[in-house]
Amino acid sequence: MITVDEALAQVFDLAPGMEPETVALADAAGRVLAEPAQCRRDLPPFAASAMDGYAMRDSDAGPGATLRVIGQAAAGHGFDGALGPGEVVRIFTGAPVPQEATLVVMQEDVTSQGDRITLGDYGARPNIRHPGADFRAGDGIAAPRRLRPADLALLAAMNVARVTVARRPVVALIATGDELVMPGEDPSPDQIIASNSLGLKAMAEAEGADARLLPIARDNEDSLRTAFRLAEGADLIVTIGGASAGDYDLVAPVATRLGMQCSFDRIAMRPGGSLMAGRLAGSAMLGLPGNPAASMDCGHIFMLPMLRAMLGMGAAPAARQQAPLAVDIAANGPREHYARARLGAGRIAPIGRQDRTLLSQLTQATALLVRPAHDGARKAGEMVEYIPI
Repeated sequence: MITVDEALAQVFDLAPGMEPETVALADAAGRVLAEPAQCRRDLPPFAASAMDGYAMRDSDAGPGATLRVIGQAAAGHGFDGALGPGEVVRIFTGAPVPQEATLVVMQEDVTSQGDRITLGDYGARPNIRHPGADFRAGDGIAAPRRLRPADLALLAAMNVARVTVARRPVVALIATGDELVMPGEDPSPDQIIASNSLGLKAMAEAEGADARLLPIARDNEDSLRTAFRLAEGADLIVTIGGASAGDYDLVAPVATRLGMQCSFDRIAMRPGGSLMAGRLAGSAMLGLPGNPAASMDCGHIFMLPMLRAMLGMGAAPAARQQAPLAVDIAANGPREHYARARLGAGRIAPIGRQDRTLLSQLTQATALLVRPAHDGARKAGEMVEYIPI
């Protein structure tokens, strides 16, 4: 058996990088920027008013000064004339400030009568946004970066209409087992509903993959061969179940006969010790356990970091944080343990029984509490590491 760190290193070696593609900015939410995006103009592109008020020269301003209004400037409609001594322009937020003006006095600090205004006591701020105060042409967003809504708004303001992003990895998900039927079907008394594949599909898609559910592979070689054939061309093949050493665990033998190059097939961790990884016909492959908790945990610990590496986000384990324990916990055994846990009031506690078959516990868990191999008993209040999920 190898350690989790050793397994992750081999998983990252299997991960193919995604080639770049160019997409419209409107379609780029959540995508990973593969090449820097460069700004094409300054923002603001001109001196702009920060307030509704009156634009004037500093030399004409002062409490009690009376000035003449000679025009108006609004957003998208600048004032075309020239501002002379004793003259002001009525101006609105975002409008270009006349070239001669050095000050905008808020309308609340002005008394207006006809085409004349009288200044009251006004603040010291000029209320003018200078050209390039936000960003300048040539500035940009560095890659790699997962594009958030705020990034899209910034890129739009930069007049960037298309961006170069990493192609979405294609993930083929193959649930295995005679006992499985899809949601909505009518199971026999000996069958259960396939659930892991739906959860893993959602996880992969949230990370930016194109996840595809293939038909359930039955516990015979012909069915598995058909499933692997349907997965051809995927960047990552994820099998669910059939990865152990029982009489009906056929994934590894069939994949090996099809030419799989196995990297490892046992890890010193729980749950998920039967995880397998390798390469099959040009695709990276992960063989996940069939038990729900083990399958989903391995998705967080191995599949998601692998997808991030494929997208160019770096080969790094799932990010860990620290929190104090809410309860005492017993010593851990010889395998690294990822215990389903819940965070509350700044503390963390394992959830009930750590049964790898209990789906109801998965919905309660907000973290995986990480227990190193041979970790001793811990008291409430001690700091421990966890992976948010």
